[in-house]
Amino acid sequence: MLKFAMLSAWHVHAEGYAHEINAHPETEVALVWDDDPVRGEAFARKLGVPFEPSLEKALQDENIDAVCVNTATTMHLEVITAAARAGKHIFTEKVLATTSEEAYAIAKAVEEAGVKFVISFPHRAKPHNLFAKEVVEKGLLGDISLLRIRNAHNGASAGWLPPHFYSMADCGGGAMMDLGAHGMYLAAWILGKPKRISAVFSHITGKEVEDNAVAVMEFESGATAINETSFLSSNSPFALELYGTEGSLLIGGPGPTIQLNSNLVESKVKGWIQPTNLPKPLPSALEQLVGAILRDEPVHFTMDDAIVLTELMDGAYRSHKLGSHVTYPLS
Repeated sequence: MLKFAMLSAWHVHAEGYAHEINAHPETEVALVWDDDPVRGEAFARKLGVPFEPSLEKALQDENIDAVCVNTATTMHLEVITAAARAGKHIFTEKVLATTSEEAYAIAKAVEEAGVKFVISFPHRAKPHNLFAKEVVEKGLLGDISLLRIRNAHNGASAGWLPPHFYSMADCGGGAMMDLGAHGMYLAAWILGKPKRISAVFSHITGKEVEDNAVAVMEFESGATAINETSFLSSNSPFALELYGTEGSLLIGGPGPTIQLNSNLVESKVKGWIQPTNLPKPLPSALEQLVGAILRDEPVHFTMDDAIVLTELMDGAYRSHKLGSHVTYPLS
């Protein structure tokens, strides 16, 4: 039985991750640490495990095999590098870091320690997004010209996000850094290496961080990606649209529905079709980490993927600050 330490309850997904760990037949939560003792003690009581106020002591615990990192994003450098140096395997919430330099430092520590690592990229595990990746790899849309992704909710306008999600000191950003991360890692996964990025953020509710954001990316293939996100959108279903020289793929809606129209797909029905034979979902990030630790199984959401996400975020925030596009590699 692998024993996990929950490193903070800062993130809104911390409780869900703890539940997943305890529901898995090969893992359990054994300890909680938090930089906020009140929050940490409450989380530990809820889970029925001890609370350790010292990060150093938590990581020195020989009974702990792995950590689940749910701290403020700006604490990831300190916490993840400490966990790696203590020999603990690592599951982390996205993003890895708010700057490329910090991401590289984390990667170096993890590599030197030789521990297993996974980052939470849940949208890459979903069948409809795996299908989009497959369609592009098979060339069913020809040369891709445009990818549009929208991922938004009403966390700010409806008031259900915790106040610390609007702290620049904690998060390093707002809607783009948090919710927009999903569109960023999907775009890089589907289209490859970025060439340049341009971003526009707004502060409609007057928060310190942006609550509405768009990033436009050009990739080395020539394809363009538009990543839309918001904390101000009610009833806004996920959308992924791909357009190419030989067809289009539309994913989204309450379903979500999947519609494909390709000149290269032979079918008795001409025009738009709704594919039903989708790829199987990938294991969750937690399942991947457990498999990697116990059976040396592959991890699909790797450190390299985590670094690419941070590089895209770093570029987006630089672009907004400068008021112009930013090119890759970042200098």
